[in-house]
Amino acid sequence: MQVWCDSRNIGQPQNSVKVFDKVLTNDATQPLYQQDDLVFENHINIGIYGKITDTNSQNLVREKIGLIDWLVLEFTDWKMIPIENLISECEGTGTKLAVKVNKVEDIQGIAFALEKGVDAIIINQEPLMIEAAEIAKAQRLESKKKEPAIQEGFSDKLTLEPCIISEIKNGGIGERFCIDLTTMLEFGEGMLIGSSASSLALVHGEVLASDFVPSRPFRVNAGPPHSYIMMADGKTKYIAELESGEEILIVTANGGKRIGNIGRLKIEKRPFLAIYWENNYHTLCSIFLQQAETVRLVCADGEVKSVTELSKGDSILCHESAHTRHIGNQVNIVSREI
Repeated sequence: MQVWCDSRNIGQPQNSVKVFDKVLTNDATQPLYQQDDLVFENHINIGIYGKITDTNSQNLVREKIGLIDWLVLEFTDWKMIPIENLISECEGTGTKLAVKVNKVEDIQGIAFALEKGVDAIIINQEPLMIEAAEIAKAQRLESKKKEPAIQEGFSDKLTLEPCIISEIKNGGIGERFCIDLTTMLEFGEGMLIGSSASSLALVHGEVLASDFVPSRPFRVNAGPPHSYIMMADGKTKYIAELESGEEILIVTANGGKRIGNIGRLKIEKRPFLAIYWENNYHTLCSIFLQQAETVRLVCADGEVKSVTELSKGDSILCHESAHTRHIGNQVNIVSREI
């Protein structure tokens, strides 16, 4: 984490302070300076300045993520939640966050927001601010040494791993969401769903007919509102947040994928089964699905099996991830969902 000295309105720092990596000014003769809403370094535009006052102003700067090197931001009433959201959205894009901090007590929180913290804090040249920044910077350096180097892409194919069911039990009654698409599903296709973002099970579409019910090849019986579901862009959403018209990911047992559009959500109270397994990161994971013969998971051998026929020891296909999710974005921080 860098520490920038805010000299935009007060001139250059009187004394050289070791903690400062850069000095931000309004003077175009200096290395780092701001002109209107643009930020320059050595006369090259490296970023934009934004003042976050509401969701509209936050959305305006979000549009620049991935297009510029730096977002230089100030916040009014709300700070931590918007900062956490922007940290997660900048992950892996190449865009870094520099945030103006006006209170000593905010430095620690902003330096470690969402565990990772921002890339730079901007402070005035005040003794208490400098002291707090020195402490936070040292702590960030120490935590960086312990940070695991995990890379996970979102390629043309997903890797699905076999996971062994450890327990199946009554999941109570709740709101069940059926996701009806504007396209037809084929045999072997479904959606990635689960209670933990670290392991999403492949829930098969209702493409199989039976003596008691016709097929619904446009539908996946996805389960309750708390479950995560993989979207077309590789992010996750809570099922309760889904809306008609959104793009969702359709996946096959061999990891193939395509995009489907949600046409409708059908919500009804139904009984659930709770299915548990341990993923490859030794985390207990689960999925709640309606207790019905038409609801099926894809097994490791490619068999499509009803949840009412599953047993302890059966192997189901899941998409594993070592990343935590924040508002659906992959973030390389430590978190547990149990």
